[in-house]
Amino acid sequence: MGNSLKAILAFVPSNKCQKYLLEDLEEMPVDKMVDLSGRQLRRLPLHICSFRELVKLYLSDNNLNHLPPELEQLQNLQILALDFNNFKALPLVVCTLKQLCILYLGNNKLCSLPLELRLLQNLKTLWIESNCLQYLPEVVCELSLLKTLHAGSNALRTLPPQLQCLQELRTIWLSGNLLSEFPPVLLDMPFLEVIDVDRNSIRFFPSLAHLPGLKLVIYDHNPCRNAPKVAKGVRRVGRWSEETPEPRKRSGAVIEITRDEKPLLPPAAKTEPE
Repeated sequence: MGNSLKAILAFVPSNKCQKYLLEDLEEMPVDKMVDLSGRQLRRLPLHICSFRELVKLYLSDNNLNHLPPELEQLQNLQILALDFNNFKALPLVVCTLKQLCILYLGNNKLCSLPLELRLLQNLKTLWIESNCLQYLPEVVCELSLLKTLHAGSNALRTLPPQLQCLQELRTIWLSGNLLSEFPPVLLDMPFLEVIDVDRNSIRFFPSLAHLPGLKLVIYDHNPCRNAPKVAKGVRRVGRWSEETPEPRKRSGAVIEITRDEKPLLPPAAKTEPE
């Protein structure tokens, strides 16, 4: 079905038209996954909420701005993708899905997140990139099992000190924000493995050599005067990344350090928990 026809039928609320958009999806798939991405949907068909054993629900790239309260029936849901929609606020019913491990909220119009998000204590990956966030909601710091946080392409100027409470956090993506200094709280998070502050306004980088878990730091496209110092074996992407801040010396001569292998950039595709 062409996208233009889908867009027209999306305005028609009749069950017949909605079934046409869903291509007669009436029974829960054997793999317990429903992918309704790119269907021009303006509302979630209620019968999807009857699939109580559903584990993965992809609603990306639609025209959704609300969700029905019946979504609460999906208490086995582990992955929910709501990215590329028209949400100005996160529907509170999402916060009732306590088995969620991965939540995709990127490319919406979110300016904040509800306090009820703290109920998602099994959440390990949160994507909130490309929204309208001017600050990182402190409720994110209450997600104790969070391992990966994608918060790029917002309008963040700083990070809350409470972030250091997330001792399971390993990866934080902050590219494309308004950071004018390296967030001090990250210096107190020795368990971080990947830090991405690409495309910000950071002019000076403190030493990161004391972070024992660090494996990769991406700091390119900042007006910085220096490269961040890192421990041996840590990969860097940015200006002077192939130079070493503290070259080794032997008998008064500077020994050239072997170039690090260029690290992989942040994943573009969605990932699932290990």
